[in-house]
Amino acid sequence: MRLSLAAAISHGRLYRRLGPSPRARLDLLRNLVTALVRHERLEAPWARADEMRGYAERLIDYAKRGDTDERAMRMANFWLTEKDLIHKLFKVLAPRFQPHPGSYTRLLQIPNRDGTDRAKMAVIELKGNPYPPLVRPRRDSDKTLLNQLLKGYREDSRRQAAPQLPEGTPL
Repeated sequence: MRLSLAAAISHGRLYRRLGPSPRARLDLLRNLVTALVRHERLEAPWARADEMRGYAERLIDYAKRGDTDERAMRMANFWLTEKDLIHKLFKVLAPRFQPHPGSYTRLLQIPNRDGTDRAKMAVIELKGNPYPPLVRPRRDSDKTLLNQLLKGYREDSRRQAAPQLPEGTPL
């Protein structure tokens, strides 16, 4: 029996199929990018959030050029379905990310959606947003198996390194 990971082999697919047609996929992504610019934090299925992330970051890269750049204005006009957000993109978000070279979004996995599909869910947010930070699960707690084994190893090595005094000798 051969075990393989189906997601690792793309067979010429460049992006995920999110909908029945390419137009529906683009409309979905445009609506997600618009919602992210408006709310700065968004809960969506992992595949949609991950696919939308690159488009949102590219839009912010274009916005950093300024509102006088024709290409940046065309990109903002295309990707933002609510035209009142163009002002927010150029006057609020672009100055916030001006000193940063990239990676404007944070993608965190949250528990799966309840219901029939149990879809893998994620929260995507713009860095520096006004919301309180999400609690990230800490992998380096004392309760993990690896840290318990390391703790036991350290204690054993400490005991062996301590000088062994013969019985009955005063300290």
